[in-house]
Amino acid sequence: MKDFIIPDDRDFGTPAVKAAAMVTLEVDGFEVTVPTGTSVMRAAAEAGISVPKLCATDMLDAFGSCRLCLVEIEGRAGTPASCTTPVAPGMKVRTQTAKLKQLRRGVMELYISDHPLDCLTCAANGDCELQDMAGAVGLRDVRYHSVENHFEPRRTGGDLNPQWMPKDETNPYFTYDPAKCIVCSRCVRACEEVQGTFALTIEGRGFDSRVSAGMASDTFLSSDCVSCGACVQACPTGTLQEKSVIEIGTPDRSIITTCAYCGVGCSFKAEMRGDEVVRMVPWKSGKANRGHSCVKGRFAYGYAAHKDRILKPMVRETIHDPWQETTWEQALDFAARRLRAIQDKHGRQSIGVITSSRCTNEETYLVQKLTRAVFGNNNTDTCARVCHSPTGYGLGQTFGTSAGTQDFDSVEQADVVVVIGANPTDGHPVFASRLKKRLRKGAKLIVIDPRRIDLVQSPHVRAAHHLALRPGTNVAVVTALAHVIVTEGLMNEKFIRERCDWDEFQDYAEFVSDPRHAPEAVEALTGVPAAEIRAAARLYAGGGNGAIYYGLGVTEHSQGSTTVIGIANLAMLTGNIGRPGVGVNPLRGQNNVQGSCDMGSFPHELPGYRHVKNDSAREMFESLWGVKIDPEPGLRIPNMLDAAVEGSFKGLYCQGEDILQSDPDTKHVAAGLAAMDCVIVHDLFLNETANYAHVFLPGSSFLEKDGTFTNAERRINRVRRVMAPKNGFADWQITQMLANAMGAGWSYDHPSQIMAEIAATTPSFAGVSYDLLDREGSVQWPCNDAHPLGTPLMHTDGFMRGRGKFIRTEYVATDEKTGPRFPLLLTTGRILSQYNVGAQTRRTANVVWHPEDVLEIHPHDAELRGVKQGDWVRLASRAGETTLRATLTERVSPGVVYTTFHHPQTQANVITTDFSDWATNCPEYKVTAVQVALSNGPSDWQEDYAAQATLARRILPAAE
Repeated sequence: MKDFIIPDDRDFGTPAVKAAAMVTLEVDGFEVTVPTGTSVMRAAAEAGISVPKLCATDMLDAFGSCRLCLVEIEGRAGTPASCTTPVAPGMKVRTQTAKLKQLRRGVMELYISDHPLDCLTCAANGDCELQDMAGAVGLRDVRYHSVENHFEPRRTGGDLNPQWMPKDETNPYFTYDPAKCIVCSRCVRACEEVQGTFALTIEGRGFDSRVSAGMASDTFLSSDCVSCGACVQACPTGTLQEKSVIEIGTPDRSIITTCAYCGVGCSFKAEMRGDEVVRMVPWKSGKANRGHSCVKGRFAYGYAAHKDRILKPMVRETIHDPWQETTWEQALDFAARRLRAIQDKHGRQSIGVITSSRCTNEETYLVQKLTRAVFGNNNTDTCARVCHSPTGYGLGQTFGTSAGTQDFDSVEQADVVVVIGANPTDGHPVFASRLKKRLRKGAKLIVIDPRRIDLVQSPHVRAAHHLALRPGTNVAVVTALAHVIVTEGLMNEKFIRERCDWDEFQDYAEFVSDPRHAPEAVEALTGVPAAEIRAAARLYAGGGNGAIYYGLGVTEHSQGSTTVIGIANLAMLTGNIGRPGVGVNPLRGQNNVQGSCDMGSFPHELPGYRHVKNDSAREMFESLWGVKIDPEPGLRIPNMLDAAVEGSFKGLYCQGEDILQSDPDTKHVAAGLAAMDCVIVHDLFLNETANYAHVFLPGSSFLEKDGTFTNAERRINRVRRVMAPKNGFADWQITQMLANAMGAGWSYDHPSQIMAEIAATTPSFAGVSYDLLDREGSVQWPCNDAHPLGTPLMHTDGFMRGRGKFIRTEYVATDEKTGPRFPLLLTTGRILSQYNVGAQTRRTANVVWHPEDVLEIHPHDAELRGVKQGDWVRLASRAGETTLRATLTERVSPGVVYTTFHHPQTQANVITTDFSDWATNCPEYKVTAVQVALSNGPSDWQEDYAAQATLARRILPAAE
C-alpha cells in the first residue's frame, strides 16, 4: 500500500469562513481570492505567505492580543492586526516592510525579556512557536533587562520572587509551568471555544496577569478541567506540555489513525519517535472531531504498552489448570483440534463466535465469515446487539435503514436538540463539546433522562426542559410527546403526505390521540409533570430544526425497539428528517459498534443487513466463499449460554469482548462459560472471560494494525499501523491462522483485500476502498455508484424503504418490578475517564479520576437506610448482590440509584437480570429492582470471584 499523504496541515491563523461571496485582494503583490469575512492573516496564508503570530491559531476565533501579526494596508493609517482585520475588495496588503520588522522585533523583545532562556533544555525545544517567531522576526538581541520577572524563583537578596510560581504537575498527563507563560490566552480560549468547559481564566491585570485553573487553591487536577488536551494543543510555548514529550523527546514523524474508544471516531496524528508513541494529537482535518479530543483518545493510549498485556499464546486443558505459554502454531493447533472434536461429537451447531465492536471492520468480517464458512453455522453475535440492536430494528422498520441519519456537523444547524437516554459529556465528549457550542449560540435543549446529567444544568449550558422520567417508562413519555403534537395539530402534514404512508399515519394518529396517552394520564406512571411534557413537545415541534440524539438509555430496555420506533415517529411527525440540523442520531457506545453491525455479526443477518434466509444474498457469498451457508439463523449470546448449560453448545471463539463483565446476569454467564469444552479468548489482557478460557490468543492494539472503523455517523475512517504488533500479528491475521488451522485455506495478505471483498458483497460499501479513504480522508456509507463520495445526510429525497412507516408504540411495563424487598430502581451508565469494562482505561492514569465504581443514591433514600457519604453498601437484586461505596447526590431522583460498570471488583452486572428487548434480546441493563443497605465490605460472591480469578490467571513460562 502506498503511504498516506497528510493534506495541508498548516495553521492558517484564523478559522476558515463559509461564505458564498468571494473577495479578491493583493498580498505582497500576489493576488488571492477568498470568501467574504476571511481575515487578512488567513488570506496571506492562502497565498503561501506566513505572517508572524503568537495568539492566533485557526482552531480559535481571532483575538488580536499579541501584536506580532501587524501588517500595512495601502490607504489605511497605522498597522492593524492581520488576524482581526477582514479582507476587502481591492485591498493591498504588505506583510514585510522596514517599519513592520522593527515593530515586530520590539514586541518580541518584550516577550523574551520575561521568559527563561533555557531553550536547549526545554521540552518544547524544536516545537515552540515562541522560539520559531523569534527567528521569524529576526530577533538577535534583547535590549531590555527586567527588574521583576516571572521565571526566576529567587531575587538576588534570597527572598522568594512573588511573581514566580512553581510548576503544577498534578495532572497525570501534562504540566503547567507559569514561568514560561506569555499570557496569550490561547489555552483559556480553547477551553471556552473548543471544549466548552470554561475551566481556565486569566486572573490579575497587567504584569500580574496569569492563567488560573479555577480558585486560588485549585490545581489542574482539582479544578473543573476535564483533561481534553485542548489547552495543551493550543499553547504556543512550553507552558503546558505533555509529560510524554518531557520524558521521550519531541516527535519526528506522524501517522494519521482513528481513536479506538467511543463511537465518535476521532482522527488523530500519532506522533512518533522511532516506534514509540510520543503523543496523540487530534487531527484538525478529521471530519468527526474537527481537531478536538477527550481525555481518553488524547492521553489514555498507554495501555498498549502496559505490563499486564499478554504477548504469547497460552493454553490449558481445563480452567482449573494454570496457563502454559506456547507457540502460535501449537496454540492454534490445540484450538482447532478441540473445535473439530466438539463438532464431531455434538454436531455442527455446537460452536460459535463473538465478534468485537473494538476491532476493525475487516477483522469483524473475518470472524463472522469463520463461523459461516468454516464452522458451517450462523452462531455469531456481538456486543453491538447487546447495546444497540433496537436501533437496527426500530430504524429499519420505520426508515428502511438501521443507522443514524446525520453527520456530526449537522448539530451546528440544529435549533432544538433532544437528548434522550444518553450522557454525551461522559460517553461522547467530543460530540458534546460541539453540541454545547451550538447551545451557547442559542439552540434549545430537551433532556429526557432519569438522572440529572451535566447537560441539564452547568455554568454555561442549561436545558429548557428536563423530563426526569422513571426508569422503564421511555415509551410512555415518547408517546405522550407524540400525543401532544398530534392532538394540538403541531405535526407537519405536508411532509407526512409527501414522504410517509398516509393511511398508516391515520392509524397511528388514532392510536396516539387516545386520552390514555395524554401527558396527564401518564404523569403518575412516568413521574414527569404533564406540563413539562406538553411544553417540551411544543418546543420540539415548533422550534425550527429539531434533532434527536439517543443512547443506551433508550435501547437497553425490554421496550428498546419500541422506543426507537417512537423516536422515529416523532421525527416523521414534525418533518425533522432529510436536511441539516435535524434527524435521528444514535450515539454508539464503542468505536466500531456501527461497523460490527454492518459486517454481519448478527446470527440472522449477513453483511449489509440481509437475512440469512435471503436466497440471493446467500448465493452471492456461497459463490465467493465456495461453501454452502446455513439458511437458518444461529444463536445469540444468551442462547449460546443457555445451550451451554443444557450441554449442546460447547465451543466459543470470543474476539475482543469480555462478556463475563459486560453482559447481564453475571452468574449465568459464568455458568455457561464453565460448561464449555473450548473457550478461546482473543484479547490484549487476561480479561474476566479468560477466567473460563482454554486458549488465549494475544491480540493487537489499534496502534498495531491497519483497517477501518465505522463511527456513529456511518463514517468509515482508516486505522493505520503506527508500530509493529507486539504479539507478532494483527488480529485479522490471527483469525485467518485459526481458520486455516481448521482447513479454510484463506490467503489474505493485507486488510485492503478484505475491504475489497466487503465492497464486492455489501451494497452500502460498494464504492469503498483504501485508495478512496486515503484520498478523501473518510466517507459515510452508503458509498456506491449513486453516491461515490458517501452520504452525509440520509433520506434527503425519500426514505430508504420508500415511504416512512408510522408504527403504534404501545407501552408495556417491564417484568422487572419494585416491591417491598427491592423498592429502588437501579440504572447504569458510564463516566468520562473510563471506557466500557475498563480493560484499557484502568491500565492508564485515568484511574486518578475514577478508581472505583460507586453507587449514586439520593440523600432521602440514604437517610432512610442510615447511609452516609463514602459508606460501604450492599446492592442486591433478584439476580445477585455486590458491595460498593455510596455517594450521596441529587443527580438521581428519590427511588432511583445509579452506578457504572468499569471495574471488575464491583461487577455491577451480577445485579442485572436476564430480561431483554422483545425484538432483539438487547439486555435490560437500565431497569433493575434493588435494595440498598449498609455493609461491612465485599460480599461473599465478590470474595469467591476474586479467589477464582486469582487461580485462573496463574501462568507458567514456556517450556524450554
